[in-house]
This record gives sequence, C-alpha cells and structure tokens, in this order.
Amino acid sequence: MFRLGLPKFRYMWVVVMCGAFLAFLTAAGAGRVVVIEDWTTDAVSRRGIPSGWTGEAFGRRAAYDFAIEQDAGKRVLHLESHNEHSTIAKEITGKVNLKETPILEWTWKATILPRGGDLRRKETTDMAAQLYVVWPRFPALLRSRIIGYVWDATTPVATIVKSQKTGTVTFVVMRSGSEDLGKWLTERRNVADDYAKIFGESPDDPRVITISIDSNDTRSMAESFIGSIVFRAR
Repeated sequence: MFRLGLPKFRYMWVVVMCGAFLAFLTAAGAGRVVVIEDWTTDAVSRRGIPSGWTGEAFGRRAAYDFAIEQDAGKRVLHLESHNEHSTIAKEITGKVNLKETPILEWTWKATILPRGGDLRRKETTDMAAQLYVVWPRFPALLRSRIIGYVWDATTPVATIVKSQKTGTVTFVVMRSGSEDLGKWLTERRNVADDYAKIFGESPDDPRVITISIDSNDTRSMAESFIGSIVFRAR
C-alpha cells in the first residue's frame, strides 16, 4: 500500500492552505466596496446642501433646491432646478484607490429633463442628472481633469465629448431622452478605463465627487434623484 510520507504530507498541506488563503483574499478583494454617499447622515426632509458636501456656484445663481427623502425603501437626494445651476462637491482624497476599486456604481432617477437640453451646444448645456469624478490640478480652472457621467435630453447614449463650456470636463452620456424617466436605474462605470481612454494615461486616485443639476441655459426646469454612490472592485 502506498503511504504518504510525513514531510510530503506537510508540504501538500501547506500548498492547500496557501491556495485557500489566496482564494479568500481574492474573494474579499472582489467584494470590496467604498461607500462615498448613502444619504443617511442627515434626517429625512433635510433641505439644502447635505452634510459633508459644499456648494460650488462658480459665480452662477444656485438655489440648492435639494432634499433628503426616502424612496423605494432607501435614502436618496432629491434635486430640482428652476432656471438655475446647482453643484455640490464632496472631498474623497485618500478614500478611493482606483487600482483596487475602479468601478463607480450609483443609482439615479430622472423625472423632468430641461427643455431642449443638448450638451453638444454651449447654449443648451443643461442636464437633470450629473455625477462627476474630479482630479484637481493647479490652476484648477485650466488643468483639472473631470469626467462627467450624465443624463442628457438629446445626445445619444455612449457619446463621449468635451464640454463646450469648460475645457477641463469630458462628458460620458449614460442615458438620453425620456424613455427611462421615472425609473430607478443602477449605473456602473470603470473610471480607470474611462480616464485612460479620455486622457491617454493611467489615472491617479480621484479627490472629489460632484453632483449637479441645471436648467439655466434653456430657461426651463429639471428634476432628478440620486441614491447611493460607491466605488467597488471589478
């Protein structure tokens, strides 16, 4: 009868245990999630700029007509715009490692699109739902790199185009038109891949996330909701 020698048995046991440990680490890494926002810090009905965020008016009229609400069993931010532009920003420096968690995932719902909005024209760059990832570089207004994941009223889905207003912004159109209005949707985007495609190099880790809604160019109105925002592993 063949008998496994003790030294050989120990060697095989070590190999098996190492393999199991590596598998555990891989599974743990695959499930890693970095929560950027889940809107649970503030009470439901809180209005204005949420805790942990700052307003960015850029010299434009900003109403910050926002409210924390409960929708479909989850906390969400309700955004409205009436002929104005409101943007809020959150610092995420040191929170996101794109090599480990390159996938940006968020939920959103648009209910009213700005009338005649079309980001391909400077005169009509209004959108109901906008989520931006920001890599600030000095001077910020000239050299920062910004990717905006947006819901446009007109521009086709999958369009990637530079802003006609701000040279630091590149738009990625996730949704277009009214077909999915009123529906909660989950979006996933590989930010590291998008950055490499747009800027031709590997990205540093992002430092800011911004949310925006505007209807000032079209002098109309817009409404949307945004749920949780996370970065996750592949």
